[in-house]
Amino acid sequence: MDHTAFGQSTVLGYPRIGANRELKKAVEAYWSGTIDAASLEDTAAGLRAEVWRTLRDARLDAIPSNTFSYYDHVLDTAVAVGAIPERFRRLGLSELDTYFAMARGVDAEPALELTKWFATNYHYLVPEISPDTVFTANPVKPVSEYAEAQSHGITTRPVLVGPATFLLLAKGDDPFARLGDLVDTYARILSALAGAGVAWVQLDEPAYVADRTIDEISALHDAYARLGALTDRPKIFVATYFGDLGDALPALLRTPVEAIGLDFVAGPANLSRLAAAGPLPGKTIVAGLVDGHNVWRTDLRAAITTGTTLTALADHVAVAASCSLLHVPADLDAETRLAPELRERLAFARQKVDEVVLLGAALRDGTGPAPVPLSPAPETWRRTEVRARLAALSPADRQRGDYRARAAAQQERLQLPPLPTTTIGSFPQTAELRAARAALRAGTLDADGYAQRMRAEVAHVIRLQEELGLDVLVHGEPERNDMVQYFGEQLDGFAATDHGWVQSYGSRCVRPPIIFGDVARRAPMTVAWSSYAQSLTAKPVKGMLTGPVTILAWSFVRTDQPLAATADQVALALRDECADLEAAGITVVQVDEPALRELLPLRASAQKAYLDWAVGAFRLATSGVADGTQVHTHLCYSEFGEVIGAIDGLDADVTSLEASRSGMEVLGDLAAAGYRRGVGPGVWDIHSPRVPSRGEVTGALRRAVAAVPGRRLWVNPDCGLKTRGYPEVEAALRNLVAAAAEVRAG
Repeated sequence: MDHTAFGQSTVLGYPRIGANRELKKAVEAYWSGTIDAASLEDTAAGLRAEVWRTLRDARLDAIPSNTFSYYDHVLDTAVAVGAIPERFRRLGLSELDTYFAMARGVDAEPALELTKWFATNYHYLVPEISPDTVFTANPVKPVSEYAEAQSHGITTRPVLVGPATFLLLAKGDDPFARLGDLVDTYARILSALAGAGVAWVQLDEPAYVADRTIDEISALHDAYARLGALTDRPKIFVATYFGDLGDALPALLRTPVEAIGLDFVAGPANLSRLAAAGPLPGKTIVAGLVDGHNVWRTDLRAAITTGTTLTALADHVAVAASCSLLHVPADLDAETRLAPELRERLAFARQKVDEVVLLGAALRDGTGPAPVPLSPAPETWRRTEVRARLAALSPADRQRGDYRARAAAQQERLQLPPLPTTTIGSFPQTAELRAARAALRAGTLDADGYAQRMRAEVAHVIRLQEELGLDVLVHGEPERNDMVQYFGEQLDGFAATDHGWVQSYGSRCVRPPIIFGDVARRAPMTVAWSSYAQSLTAKPVKGMLTGPVTILAWSFVRTDQPLAATADQVALALRDECADLEAAGITVVQVDEPALRELLPLRASAQKAYLDWAVGAFRLATSGVADGTQVHTHLCYSEFGEVIGAIDGLDADVTSLEASRSGMEVLGDLAAAGYRRGVGPGVWDIHSPRVPSRGEVTGALRRAVAAVPGRRLWVNPDCGLKTRGYPEVEAALRNLVAAAAEVRAG
């Protein structure tokens, strides 16, 4: 086989939002009606061309395309195979507006369900597949983007989510049973790509690094045996990532596909499994040797050793990042304020491409790079007092009193009605708030002036909540840029970036902080804001913290010690913050853990150990408060059924969860698990611009009351209100409060 067409180096995907979040700004401008579809496409075309040129100029051998998306690549694949639910087809919208309706919802229809993409902070839209779904090949996007790259003199490899993974991620009445039909559709897409001159296509099958049944593995083999047997197709590269393929690897190797991508960072066992498979004539192994999911530099010596071992096993070995570089920031060169001793240890997407190219050239030439080893980490990154405190912990430090006694003490103290109403924490981050934060960074607004503006916003939020009739209030978090970054900027052991944006979902971008050393709290982080808010009202105001697991999940974490140790270091800092909030008179403290499910290992064999330390870290953070202080937590956009036992183990007095897009499915899981504490299933999908009617919220609450006794049921949105505007927030919260009153009255 001629392997030169594939080359020696590639990546599976690249950041698509633009170095300055140009895509976010353009998409949101389109949604607001300030630009038209043609202007949006002009911005998109410029971003695509910039990425292709960047990869070409870096001397990458094989460049992917069709990795660009206006919102989500899984949604793009749904459109490519015609899996558009009838409820959106009948809206009569343009193709682009139908796409955004599926992503965000419209007044007439709620959006597709949103959940986490494997063990990342990226969210994908869950395809809806029914027995009536008629798959139809729609290869316009991959074909047109291939032709677009060709017009710039760049030959690319189109990328789609593979058919098996697409259906395993979908919801409906046994979507995976439709694999045969979907493979026929993929065959038509491959034929169209071949007709357009495409030499290679990449089909992503990451679902198979999780536990899969014998039947699912057999179906994967059969699908690629059929696609591989086609004569009218490009060469097929099946990419996997986020772990080892297990028994699915030999099944794929027995198919006619020309290339298989394996993650040797998160899945080192792939190497021994590949060796056990014996000689691999006619196969290219695309070796994920550069970590695409974290920002640390690659150990090039270790990577070249693995690559050299692989060259003895396959006809051809190419080097790649372990997964799409979508999950890391674009370019370290944009960061000018990081400490030199940290900066020299980092690699963002652009630098990781250089590492891939260097390793690919080393394998091609048969020589290994000999980089100068990094110097040891500075001793100042270690905190003796933090390590001593961790060593002195006992089981009692992770234990609160009996829940029933706590609940009685809290009710006596708080005097809440049945079905108490609250929000998750944040209120809209207005343009004025963002401008004040930018002025503070630029030095045109001093700290006192900034604090005055934030206090004015807190006062506004408290007045609004009282006027709306909410029972437990929040200060609105106007001072916070992000629920993780805010804390990272106030804790030792963290570093913040200026331009390290990463897409979370749609137009939502975050700047994950970098945990490089031992974590310690310098001073109280939230007490002043919560105390000020509480001084403005007689109603309880929640102190708002982000939990240790979520802080890890939404940061780039050091790799020189176990995650559990870093989680406990963060938990100790949060424990001290909880104690200070309580001492300041805050009676309700919410410690959010939306990423609890996100870090769950994909293989069941590793899940118990993770859940043990994750639950333990949360309990360490929250178990220092008195029984009369009510501890809340919040989880969102995950498959909660897989971690119900852990949710129970958190021992929070109240747990709020996303439930609106999933139709309150989580309540059945909680009931089956014997959950007996307070719960707030979200009744308003805040990731959609639509305002739920009072009747809609009332119906959701009546379903919830049927599953959860009213004294344990809370009424709240799915998530924080940061991304919404005040008009829709006020309208939706009025409906929420009115619905709660109606259901209380029977």
